[in-house]
Amino acid sequence: MAKGSKYTIADFNRDFPTEDACLEAVVGMVYPDGITCRKCGIVRPHAKLTNRKAYSCDYCGTHVYPLAGTIFEKSSTPLKSWFYAMYIMGSTRCGISAKQLERELGVTYKTAWRMFDQIRKLMAEDGGLLQGEVEIDETFVGGKLANRHRSKGEKFDDQLANKTAVVGAVQRGGRVKAQVVPNVRKTALIPLVVEHVMPDTTVFTDEARGYTKLPKHGYQHHRVNHSAKVYVEGNVHTNTIEGFWSLLKNGIRGAHHSVGATKLQSYVNEYTFRYNHRDDGRPMFAAITDRVVKTRHGRYGAYAPIDS
Repeated sequence: MAKGSKYTIADFNRDFPTEDACLEAVVGMVYPDGITCRKCGIVRPHAKLTNRKAYSCDYCGTHVYPLAGTIFEKSSTPLKSWFYAMYIMGSTRCGISAKQLERELGVTYKTAWRMFDQIRKLMAEDGGLLQGEVEIDETFVGGKLANRHRSKGEKFDDQLANKTAVVGAVQRGGRVKAQVVPNVRKTALIPLVVEHVMPDTTVFTDEARGYTKLPKHGYQHHRVNHSAKVYVEGNVHTNTIEGFWSLLKNGIRGAHHSVGATKLQSYVNEYTFRYNHRDDGRPMFAAITDRVVKTRHGRYGAYAPIDS
């Protein structure tokens, strides 16, 4: 795979020209030291079976299915189409719609949507606690009403009934975490901060009442008073997390137009993943394909195979 963050369609077609090349790539991910025969219990030479996505042990004939437990399992969609879907998801900053994938691959919209849905599951990650200087803020996604800030949301909950709340925390110069929440009251906000932000961290928020108890939980808390038209006071601001909200909302509005509340977290995971791997120094496509193996071994949860 081409080095550096730039990975072109020419690079992709060179690395994955055929279905067999994609299958060999999966084998290399799953068995980096060679295929271990389930019966022999050791690494043995294996030969690919004709017209099947499986390999046979040269010694005992036991079959190995490298796609088992991955998002590709039981899918009738060509592996190269799956790889291309991962490539274009990693090649765009603002996302791509299932309709676009449908047009490019010549598959049905249902198949394209389910492929993206499965790939987004690969992009869910934890990555440990945030620390140092962390900005925390919340936003509302969906609905036809003009976006309202949290302080107004607390007062006019009935007007935000058709919107979904998302809380985000970003470590300055580092990673972001974002999670869909039922509301933006302290009963929802404080547990999230405790779960994702290390104690003794310096936390920056706006004047939301939901954050008032943060010092009691061991955090150094600084506020910026947005309601008074104050957005930066020294190093006290939430501009970094608000920049992420801009990426998220512009991406959803531009590529997907709207997202239902039940699926919003998976879209949030997609944009969070891109943000967190933006400075990896390698293709985003590689960061996504790496997750195929990690999810296969259950590290990030089991995903039900699809039949697309």
